[in-house]
Amino acid sequence: MIKKKKYNFLIAGLGRGGKDTLSEILRDKYGITFQSSSYAAAEIFIYDLMKDVYGYDSVQECFDDRHNHRDLWYNLISEYNKDDKAKLAKGILESSDCYVGMRSREELEACKEQGIFSHIFWVDASERVAYKEPESSCTVTKDMADYVINNNGTLKDLEHMADIVWGIINDKP
Repeated sequence: MIKKKKYNFLIAGLGRGGKDTLSEILRDKYGITFQSSSYAAAEIFIYDLMKDVYGYDSVQECFDDRHNHRDLWYNLISEYNKDDKAKLAKGILESSDCYVGMRSREELEACKEQGIFSHIFWVDASERVAYKEPESSCTVTKDMADYVINNNGTLKDLEHMADIVWGIINDKP
């Protein structure tokens, strides 16, 4: 049996920019596995910390409410990664091809130093999305990425960009 090639790339970008949508297209079209940093963190530790405070009944409910507590989530993930800034990334990539949604510059720099990611993509929807995320919940910027994926068009345009991402991670120009 031929073993599937293991990927290890990052898709980053501001909130509501299309990171998960791009990841879903890559999953559906090419079989890429991915995990959202926020969902992984909710499963690993955030739900347990917040369930009694906010009355959550499930990890999913906690995850769905993350937009109302972005700064808190950022700080909790930073605390989780305090001894190894790449801890969450390593955990996600143990079972997934792609880490989606890194928000800390320090964590990304640690991942770069440790050679965690083969490629870093930034999904840019700045012309299409009016939402402006505060720097207090995302210190990663598009200049830290290897590639910027334009998500200012249609879903069909993003599907085309997914084909380009697939070519890049497979070293096909």
